[in-house]
Amino acid sequence: MITTTIFRQINRPGLCKGLTDLLRHGGVGPHGSALNRYAGAFKNSLLFDCYKLDVGTLRAYADLKKNSLALKTIQRKEIIQDVIEKNRYIFIERKNVLVKDIRDKKTLVKERVREKIEEVVERENIFTIPNYLTVGRAILSPYIGYVIVQGDMPLAIGLLVAAGVSDFLDGQIARKWPSQSSKFGSFIDPMADKLLIGSLVIAMGYCDLMPVWLAGTVLFRDVFLIGAGFVIRYISLPPPRTFTRYFDATHVTAQLEPTFISKVNTAVQLGTIGLSLGAPVWNYVDHSVLHGLWYLTGATTVAAALSYILNKNTYKILGKSK
Repeated sequence: MITTTIFRQINRPGLCKGLTDLLRHGGVGPHGSALNRYAGAFKNSLLFDCYKLDVGTLRAYADLKKNSLALKTIQRKEIIQDVIEKNRYIFIERKNVLVKDIRDKKTLVKERVREKIEEVVERENIFTIPNYLTVGRAILSPYIGYVIVQGDMPLAIGLLVAAGVSDFLDGQIARKWPSQSSKFGSFIDPMADKLLIGSLVIAMGYCDLMPVWLAGTVLFRDVFLIGAGFVIRYISLPPPRTFTRYFDATHVTAQLEPTFISKVNTAVQLGTIGLSLGAPVWNYVDHSVLHGLWYLTGATTVAAALSYILNKNTYKILGKSK
């Protein structure tokens, strides 16, 4: 390859004259071993005799061409590296701009989602008279159970009557004055009733004023309904479902609709509990009517639980206010 290149170069017109001068000024490189292999070919060549070039001159010329080629290769590599480095810098700049744009849009989307959530989730005033009565009844419930365990039945009956009156009043006020009505009340009113009845049946079962099987049935049904209420709250609460938003009473997400049999069951339970409390006071502990009321209460309690399971209209998830 080197011999052929040299032959092509020295065959050009006028090249032989300036070739020696060029090599003298350019110097002879250290890589001349390639021409030694082709010295015989040069000695036998008519072109070699014509221009009277010796092997050392040809070797120097070949080394010069080789060095020139190596220099061009290095220059090309540097150009390619410069282009790669420049493109890399441009790529990094574009990547940073794209990442920043994505982060900005993500933040904007989160803000818009929060705004939409505030629009979807209804807020209402929970500080109403019916709600105060309901909360007071819920707070009073454990104390009534304590009074029963202490054996003060007249006081327990009086507190139970007061709790029943508060339950009647909060419903009447909410129906007659719409400004006092709240969807939050539809949740806490049945919860307060369950807490009251649960406190009473636990205390009465402990004092043998009510059969244990009836107390267990009533408790199981109430625990089931309370647990269902927490599940409905979780399902109806739009994301993000944080602890603070979950227990924020002003965020109303669902409304309960008690079934007819549930209302009947509540009345039967309160009547049975009242008569059972009065049994040791008026001496009719083993009366057959009282035993009949216990079985009736157990039957209506089971029927009420089934009505909540089978009826799909017992609660309504609230959407965006119109």
